[in-house]
Amino acid sequence: RRVVFRYLQDKEAVSELFKEISVKIGDRPGGYTRVIKLGFRKGDAAPIAFIELVDYDENMAKAPKAEVKKTRRSRRSTKKVETENPSIEAPSTEEPSEEGKAE
Repeated sequence: RRVVFRYLQDKEAVSELFKEISVKIGDRPGGYTRVIKLGFRKGDAAPIAFIELVDYDENMAKAPKAEVKKTRRSRRSTKKVETENPSIEAPSTEEPSEEGKAE
């Protein structure tokens, strides 16, 4: 506790760490933290990172995972596009009627 307090300098944080957090992750064989590198700070280009306790935050463990897209899809609309000139008709697949045959 004294070594941790030397670094944290916060009595409440040390007591929470040893009373609540150590109970939840104490039986874990190792790997208590996860370090996520966030890039570099704009002002002085110092590297910054996010450090979190693994398997501690219960809200993150219960959060649903985002679905992974399996295929790429185009951004084109699936609706049928009308022709610009309505006088042009698409060829018909129907057989001509009796009137069309007589002519």
